[in-house]
Amino acid sequence: MQMIEDSLDGPGRLVLATIQESHESETAGNPPFYPVAGYGEIGRHERLDDGRFRIWLVGLKRMWIEEVQSDRLYRKVMVRPTEEIEAPRERENDLRMALTEAIIERTGDLEDSHRNLPLSRLVDFLSLRMRPPHAEMNQLYCELDVEKRVRLALEQHAIRPRLEDEDEGEGETGES
Repeated sequence: MQMIEDSLDGPGRLVLATIQESHESETAGNPPFYPVAGYGEIGRHERLDDGRFRIWLVGLKRMWIEEVQSDRLYRKVMVRPTEEIEAPRERENDLRMALTEAIIERTGDLEDSHRNLPLSRLVDFLSLRMRPPHAEMNQLYCELDVEKRVRLALEQHAIRPRLEDEDEGEGETGES
């Protein structure tokens, strides 16, 4: 709560880091995190009856992060902007079409407003819909070369079950 209150008293910006694989059970302590994190701005917030907050964080940029001393109840980091490598213009259309097809396969549709997102946002949109294992998701998130990230996401898309496939398998015991 302190972190959100502090953020709302300022520009409303937060860094959202990912705990390194196999340290997920250490969230009450100070588990190690990956060096690339999301930097975002609180777009909307709601204080719940128990004092906690529900926030909608709008992603702004990936950042390199390094932990620094904190005098608060939460961890603090120093941030440095990352620089993404854009996909070559001559391949962007083909990459966009492949991403669009993959997203439609996963979600059933793609809103017109999403079709014109930058390629880096579109590949993140697909990545979040796939729910890949922790290591693969981090690899996707930390890849700063957008074309490589698209190709990695499309490879994951090809091998990951679609959400409807996962839903159909729920409750089946395999017994006959």
